Amino acid sequence: MPLAPGPRKSARRVPLYEEVAEQLRQKIYDYLLPPGEWIDEPALAEELGISRTPLRESLKLLAAEGLVQIDAGRGSRVTRLTLEDLNQLFPVMAMLEGRCAHDAVRRIDDAGIAQLQALHDAMEAAAAAGDLAEYYRNNYFIHESLQTHAGNPWLIRVTHDLHRILKMHRGRQLLTPGRMAQSLAEHRELMDCIRRRDAAAAEATMNRHLLSQGEALAAYVAAGGQLNVPAPLPREGGV
Repeated sequence: MPLAPGPRKSARRVPLYEEVAEQLRQKIYDYLLPPGEWIDEPALAEELGISRTPLRESLKLLAAEGLVQIDAGRGSRVTRLTLEDLNQLFPVMAMLEGRCAHDAVRRIDDAGIAQLQALHDAMEAAAAAGDLAEYYRNNYFIHESLQTHAGNPWLIRVTHDLHRILKMHRGRQLLTPGRMAQSLAEHRELMDCIRRRDAAAAEATMNRHLLSQGEALAAYVAAGGQLNVPAPLPREGGV
């Protein structure tokens, strides 16, 4: 008699606090939970239709990622980044993402390169249309893809967490005049390194790219641009 098939393995159910944490991340990125402000936990729990326990667990997770700060005596508030914080973050990201690019180039296959090329082509089209929002979106996907192709779970974890912090400012360095064209030129150089499978050159190029991002953000602030406030990227018009 043939054996009956065993029970199917169900997909891993995401814990409630992780689902809540993802909702809170989006609220932070959309400035619905503004930087520096204390979080009204009872009101937020009521809004989300949950108890305080999963909310507090999600806030602990976001605190570990650096998006939230917890004061045992007062509660939780969204992290408020200063320009000094960002000036310190970008060199660290430059090292990490440079290493991601290096390791990715050593491991990536032809299909992976084709995927990156498709994202780069979409970025080229967005730049030609002056669509900063779409340019930023595909730019972000390229960086995430290189992290994945790097194949080092520890490197991916650290880089991804810092990416989440920098995402609070949603690419506003692109609002600096001329930055999108400069960024695109850097990405063209990076794609050339990837197609040539030159890991050392890809690492150096990515490192310079991240440092240039930091310089552009500093220039944005010097010209009167503000941090920790909404700054939507335009979807049409010249730059």
